[in-house]
Amino acid sequence: MLRFALRRIGVAVCVAFTVAVFSFFLLHLSGDLATAIAGPESSAEQIAQIRVEYGLDRPIMAQFIDWLVRALHFDFGRSFYFQDQVTTLIAGRLGVTMALGGMALGFALLVAIPLGVVAAIRRDTWIDRSALMISVFGQAMPSFWFALTLVLIFSVKLRWLPASGGATWKHMILPVVALGTYAMPAIMRLTRNGMLDVLAADYIRTARAKGLSTAVVLFKHALRNAVIPVVGLAAVQLGFMLGGSIVIETVFSLHGLGHLAWEAISRNDYPVVQAVVLLLSVVYILVTLAADLLNAALDPRMRTG
Repeated sequence: MLRFALRRIGVAVCVAFTVAVFSFFLLHLSGDLATAIAGPESSAEQIAQIRVEYGLDRPIMAQFIDWLVRALHFDFGRSFYFQDQVTTLIAGRLGVTMALGGMALGFALLVAIPLGVVAAIRRDTWIDRSALMISVFGQAMPSFWFALTLVLIFSVKLRWLPASGGATWKHMILPVVALGTYAMPAIMRLTRNGMLDVLAADYIRTARAKGLSTAVVLFKHALRNAVIPVVGLAAVQLGFMLGGSIVIETVFSLHGLGHLAWEAISRNDYPVVQAVVLLLSVVYILVTLAADLLNAALDPRMRTG
């Protein structure tokens, strides 16, 4: 187990370093940052002054090393637009995004796992076909369209829930449903397929032959093994939801990291963009690493993979 954990941690560190390289160089290769900061109507003297002020006149490798060393100390510089420390801006927005992602994942698991179990038990029935139809529809549905549809129905027409903001728990219902629905189809299909494989296994037939009740066979023996792959998928989906929260947070005016990233991109605030991309990527890497270690603890066969 220790060797497996060290190998996974090494891979995670390499991936995090690769993300840091791309997040830095892709922004610098997209154009002249000094011109973007100064604006298109600035004079050559103003652009040159900004280039010196922000250290953009230094060699690109020197800028990257300096940025990476400061990032390791959680110092991402100062925002061009907000005129505040990037770390302070992120600290004020991180809680909203993490709460939204966690609640959305919980909603997806609470709906998708029971739906997958029922679809597997009632295989080839109308219940199974309806579940698969819902899965296909949910996978193909654009998140922004679904979010706007929820607002139109439950906020504009029925007036049951607020359309924007995050002041109370009611404000979080529609964003959680909109974001969680994105993860439901994959979790439901994997749960269904896992249950079908497990229910066909010899030890399940043996458990039934011993006279164990259907509930014990399904939940104590079958489901416990069928949901092991769901752990890894849930971690991946959480990472996707955190990264894709920019759409949901923008639609519902939630001031999280996604909304901060949108504001930074629209205003050429490159230090904020770099920090948000790096932070969300590192969170995704850590979540998937934790899922790998948990799966290895639950299923020793994975340690040899």
